[in-house]
Amino acid sequence: MATLKLPVTPEDHIQGDEHSPAILVEYGDYECPHCGRAYRIIQRVQKHFGKRLGFVFRNFPLKEMHPNAEAAAEAAEFAAAQARFWEMHDGIFEHQETLSLPLLLELAETVGLSVNDLEGALTCGEYAPRVKSDFIGGARSGVNGTPTFFINGHRHDGPFEFEDLVAAIDARLLQ
Repeated sequence: MATLKLPVTPEDHIQGDEHSPAILVEYGDYECPHCGRAYRIIQRVQKHFGKRLGFVFRNFPLKEMHPNAEAAAEAAEFAAAQARFWEMHDGIFEHQETLSLPLLLELAETVGLSVNDLEGALTCGEYAPRVKSDFIGGARSGVNGTPTFFINGHRHDGPFEFEDLVAAIDARLLQ
């Protein structure tokens, strides 16, 4: 079974407490339709477990298949630098069917970020190293598609339906 090679740190994007008894890490691609479906499922899983679950999102853009995934990941990192990661993350997934540069700029404005600064950051690749670092960490951990989940450092190789994730997290909580 594959394990998470890069442990969760304060530099990660985490919802909930990083010291929760269960930590769910997703390597995701903002343009991947499976990640879009997983987004809604994860929201339900988080609600189900409450404070017992921390959720981490790491970038794994599959640029060859999803031409907007890299820009979306960089836009989310731009937002993170201004404490708006989750607003941008959610906005991208909630409008995934129209993912494009104009959408990213619109979302930036919606969450109170400078559109001009985002354009500049995307043009010069300011946040590309962070996205690449997530990607390399995922590859080292055996990620080869999206979404890929790790529960308390162990890769979840089963389905990611609500019931399956709840059962897998419950099993990790009992260990």
